[in-house]
Amino acid sequence: MGERDHDLVLFGGTGFTGGLTAEYLARHAPRGSRWALAGRNRAKLAALRDRLARINEDCADLPLLEADVTDAESLRRLAENTRVVITTVGPYLQYGEPLVAACARSGTDYVDLTGEPEFVDRMYLAHHETARESGARLVHACGFDSVPYDLGVYFTVQHLPRSVPLTVEGQVRAHAEFSGGTYASALTAFSRPTQMAQVARRRREVEKRPADRRIRVSKGLLYRDREVGRWMVPLPTIDPQIVGRSAAALDRYGPAFTYRHYAAVKRGPVVVAGALGLAALGLLAQFPFARKALANLRKPGEGPSEQRRLQSWFSVRFVGEGGGERVVTEFAGGDPGYDETAKMLAESALCLAFDELPDTSGQVTTAVAMGDALLNRLSRAGLQIRVVQRS
Repeated sequence: MGERDHDLVLFGGTGFTGGLTAEYLARHAPRGSRWALAGRNRAKLAALRDRLARINEDCADLPLLEADVTDAESLRRLAENTRVVITTVGPYLQYGEPLVAACARSGTDYVDLTGEPEFVDRMYLAHHETARESGARLVHACGFDSVPYDLGVYFTVQHLPRSVPLTVEGQVRAHAEFSGGTYASALTAFSRPTQMAQVARRRREVEKRPADRRIRVSKGLLYRDREVGRWMVPLPTIDPQIVGRSAAALDRYGPAFTYRHYAAVKRGPVVVAGALGLAALGLLAQFPFARKALANLRKPGEGPSEQRRLQSWFSVRFVGEGGGERVVTEFAGGDPGYDETAKMLAESALCLAFDELPDTSGQVTTAVAMGDALLNRLSRAGLQIRVVQRS
């Protein structure tokens, strides 16, 4: 990668989560780093820059770059003049591919917040090889989907014996509102089960797998964990897929690796209500008129007050076993849908821009691309990543 004008550019900073990401960068980007704001509305970008300048006066001179997902030339210019692009413009299945394509061709590192399995699989099929050849690192799911799980399992595995079969179970608890962008992405995924399955099958047909290691991502079964006094409810999210891809790429996960992914729910009636709610959402999402009505309930770009976010939290407990040893770890923090997501996204981009990292390219996960460097960054940024118990 030759000399470029910007170390990183935030695309979509005028949205709610994008704005929080911009504020985080204003507070934490290294002094002298060359970063910029990009979007289609220059007036909104200028207003955001004014807001950031009240946080950090150095932001008063941030460059403003006009770019639009419908204008391929603007995205080409953006990618070619930037080392790392951050995008919060979703739903990604609808708006994301042109920027991924531009970064893959330009050898530009890319991070996003997507939790959409179909989008990630489509981007792999269309752009992984181009990015691998250009040197670009395409890192999806750099927020609450899927950093706590991907790096939490990565951290857990480091505390288990080497060269033995390993099993890790993730158990997530949260008290928070989730973003309009997350809701829109989930609604899109629920409306496209057939397309999602077809694309996933195509990816499995072409993606190389380790010949001498077995990786298994299991949905698991509903059960009650007496140790923690909670129901373990299988979670149909993108997170296990991301964990599985890290495990396939890294020998440290052992000759055989199994991951199971759950929501930890205290009361049985909540389990039943949640299952019925998801079933209803999946059914209604099949009908355009109902899907439109559901989409209007919460739109991307909206979010709760700072006070509400301060009351929010999440905790993921990982139970790892292998070689006769057992370890329990925790990855925890504050508001997952907004504040901590903005932190994880920004730190991922800063990590790609400024840290010494493994030599990787193509579509890669946070654990593969950044691993220990990102774990250290997030720990210093206030997220709790720790061993709880060993036996």
